[in-house]
Amino acid sequence: MTAPPALTCRELVELVTEYFEGALSGTEQARFDEHISACPGCQRYLLQMRATIAAAGRLQEDDVLPEAQAELLAAFRDWRSGRTNGATQGEHRVAFLERILGRFRRR
Repeated sequence: MTAPPALTCRELVELVTEYFEGALSGTEQARFDEHISACPGCQRYLLQMRATIAAAGRLQEDDVLPEAQAELLAAFRDWRSGRTNGATQGEHRVAFLERILGRFRRR
């Protein structure tokens, strides 16, 4: 029996919700752990996601300024469309999350 293929950064992003919910299968968890142990970009992404979840868990809808909401939606649309301005996928994800956290910290 051959080992499953290594997880890509994109696959890790798609699995992160299940990871935080403890819903990954044993095989998926092993692939996730293997990738995260060797990928500094995804390590930063995971840390940023933890920080975002912690910050967002305390926010109410009225806490987010309309300008911040518009900027976040635009950044998310750029990320979803693949517009990365030459950055790698991992760098773009980290920058996106840093923008989110930066907007919340200014309040």
